Amino acid sequence: MVHVIAIITAKPGRREAILAAFRANMPAVHAEKGCIEYAPAIDADGVGGLQTKFGPDTFVVIEKWESLDALKAHAAAPHMAAYAAKTKDLIASRVIHVLSPC
Repeated sequence: MVHVIAIITAKPGRREAILAAFRANMPAVHAEKGCIEYAPAIDADGVGGLQTKFGPDTFVVIEKWESLDALKAHAAAPHMAAYAAKTKDLIASRVIHVLSPC
């Protein structure tokens, strides 16, 4: 199994626009062979000092894939290229961590 944590920071005030495109793309990703989990998450409210917030322009994508090959196929999928084209001008930064369980 492969875990992916993607930290996406939108240009100021554009997070919801990216999330709308992300959510529209989710059914195609969930249908991909090897996709176990693929969902966005934002800072939880009411946690207090227990957390370090990402902030109002950032969301985190939490992914699980059956294999590295499945993740590579996902990255090359036409619907991912279309999503990237729709959101490229909205994104300030994107950091992707690919992790192996231990």
